[in-house]
Amino acid sequence: MGFLSEEDAAELRRMLDGASIVVTGGTGSFGHAFTRRLFDVATPRRIIVLSRDELKQFEMQNETPYRGRETMRFFIGDVRDEARLEIAFHDVDYVIHAAALKHVPIAEYNPFECIKTNVIGAENVIRAAMSNRVKRVVALSTDKACNPVNLYGASKLASDKLFVAANAMSGSTRVRFSVVRYGNVLGSRGSVVPFFRKLLDDNAASLPITDTRMTRFIITLRQGVDCVLSSLVRMRGGEIFVPKIPSVKVTDIAEAMSPGIKLDEVGTRPGEKLHEAMISEEEADNVADLGDRYAIEPQARTFARRSFLEDGWPGVPDRFGYYSAKNEHWLDSQEFRKLLQEQGFV
Repeated sequence: MGFLSEEDAAELRRMLDGASIVVTGGTGSFGHAFTRRLFDVATPRRIIVLSRDELKQFEMQNETPYRGRETMRFFIGDVRDEARLEIAFHDVDYVIHAAALKHVPIAEYNPFECIKTNVIGAENVIRAAMSNRVKRVVALSTDKACNPVNLYGASKLASDKLFVAANAMSGSTRVRFSVVRYGNVLGSRGSVVPFFRKLLDDNAASLPITDTRMTRFIITLRQGVDCVLSSLVRMRGGEIFVPKIPSVKVTDIAEAMSPGIKLDEVGTRPGEKLHEAMISEEEADNVADLGDRYAIEPQARTFARRSFLEDGWPGVPDRFGYYSAKNEHWLDSQEFRKLLQEQGFV
């Protein structure tokens, strides 16, 4: 499934050709893929990669797609540092906010650090974007922000709320803020596929499964990038975009990676959900169905925007919810193995 239509791509070129773009957390899995994709779809004047890790920046600067490109800029900085963001966002047109502390157990054990990055960092991004009159900001979120049961999810829910509300605070700057919320990214750092791959490469006789009933939404890195790019085009400000993506059973992930391998059920980790949600039933009245994705419209009418629902996009059924365990689209072990082969994981 692709999320970047020809019409979106044409409008994206119009927007981004000659523009300056900042990607916070730009040395992560998403940042790498997003920056490479920008080279395909537009000709920006500057692409600014902002992150904290000098080693990752050094390595990224010397990779083939980026080495020697005059458009690339690498800024050492932290979203916790508002003054640094003020400098980084100077003369910038668009911001993609991907910086976050993402690992559930680590956030549970380091709660203050999680809040500083995911919540205070979001506020700093908003303030710097408004003071520099950035045109549009898209913030990345997670399925864990819907009905959160762990601190990571709660911090991202707070972040989402900040970005939605920021549209009411932007005033004459006319900055627009939106959010893209999606599920687990196939093969991203620290996720289950590279974890299983490492165990299998070390000749593990079994794979640990937290719970055999567990289900997850799944999206490829390319799909996630294209969803963000197309949302940058379609955004009106204040909506949370949710792509329609398949679900997979965790047992089928293991079976796809090593057919017939023994599974050891080890129990869920602190703060871990059995199933994931991306839209709750309480949000159904404000959800527009855009075909390849949903848009959760802002509930409060505190800023001027024309909603997708007002423009004739269909809504969703009463008490609708978008849950990994109740999804219409599933990948079984064979389909997931084919996807892994296409992505180079098996």
